[in-house]
Order: sequence, then structure tokens, then C-alpha cells
Amino acid sequence: MLELMIYRRKRRRLGGKSGFYRFESDKRHHISGFGDGDYVRLRDDSGKVWQGHVEDQGDNTLRMIFRDEDGNRISGISDQNGVVLRDEKGNSWRGFID
Repeated sequence: MLELMIYRRKRRRLGGKSGFYRFESDKRHHISGFGDGDYVRLRDDSGKVWQGHVEDQGDNTLRMIFRDEDGNRISGISDQNGVVLRDEKGNSWRGFID
């Protein structure tokens, strides 16, 4: 008799969390957009587009790095309490991923 083993491969996510991203700075500026897997595209109040990626750190935290077309950068981490980012000027951005 022939035995057949069937294996189901799990699809591994590349990193980030897909969904809607929204952040607000301490000066009440907003940046929001969508992410799919580890790629995220955001737009701020002035219309600038920010692109970046999200890396899963493995301990329920995500590392995020976003850049605009002028080379400005915002980076930070996300955990179960929310997202905290900091830009090159020292401004803090707080938000969520839905």
C-alpha cells in the first residue's frame, strides 16, 4: 500500500503589519497611509509622500523607518502599547496601526 504524506506550507509574512497607519506629532502634524506586509506608504499634511519598511523584531515589536523624497527620515518602534517615532529634528510622533 502506498502512503501519501501531505504537508501544508505556511506562508511566512515578510515583516510588518498590513493595515492603516496614522501618526500625530507633538506639534499636531499628521501623517497617515497604508501598509502591505513590510512596505508602507504614507502622506503628511503638506502632501509629501513617505515610503518605508517595517521589520518584525520577533519579540512582538516592529522597527519602522520612513523616508520622504527630500531624504528626511522618521524611525521608531511599535509594541503592544502603540507606536513611537522620532524624526531627525527630535520631534516625537505617536500613533497606531489598525
